[in-house]
Amino acid sequence: MLAFLLIVYILAINFYAFLYMRSIKDSDEEEQKQHDGKLSLVALLGGGLTIFTCMFIFKNRLNNLFFMIAVPLLSALHIYLWIIAFRSGFSLFRWR
Repeated sequence: MLAFLLIVYILAINFYAFLYMRSIKDSDEEEQKQHDGKLSLVALLGGGLTIFTCMFIFKNRLNNLFFMIAVPLLSALHIYLWIIAFRSGFSLFRWR
């Protein structure tokens, strides 16, 4: 049950990250600078891989060094933690 909830969460946050990056692309240059905090939060919550991919698809935020370094590092960390969680059968989260 916990694995199913984690999969749904991963899919939902990445879908939201895609929609958010698409809306940033459609906005003006002035409005794009206001989205940095929310974009960082979405990447921190687990949507970093989608954000990094969308930066190249939509050709957006490629000149921002913070996003080009921090988002791939967060993505690698999240993927590593998800692999550990699924391999251990979520025994790290159970109280014994």
